[in-house]
Amino acid sequence: QVQLVESGGGLVQPGGSLRLSCVASGVIFNMDSVDWHRQAPGQQRELVATLTSTGIPHYADSVQGRFTISRDNLKKTVYLQMNSLKPEDTALYYCKARIRSANLRFMDYWGQGTQVTVSS
Repeated sequence: QVQLVESGGGLVQPGGSLRLSCVASGVIFNMDSVDWHRQAPGQQRELVATLTSTGIPHYADSVQGRFTISRDNLKKTVYLQMNSLKPEDTALYYCKARIRSANLRFMDYWGQGTQVTVSS
């Protein structure tokens, strides 16, 4: 079984920074694209950042220039560096990875989420 576990969330003041991590475990032959999504209370889940298998990042307009997505393939870990945080960044943050596991098919796996709260 493949599992994704996020960490690094917490309470931070506006203008502060946090670094989220997402570690994948289990039988993993390939990890293709990876994403970070977020969902605020009463709102739909939105895509925040994507990193393709070739290392090309894409960001939502709302976080462009403030967030950076990266990955360490050896550690099977995805990161989201969040700077200049704003109250509107408050949400539950999820990672998603497209992984080829023991069934030799690429499938999307989600983590359980980590809470980020930006407040003074």
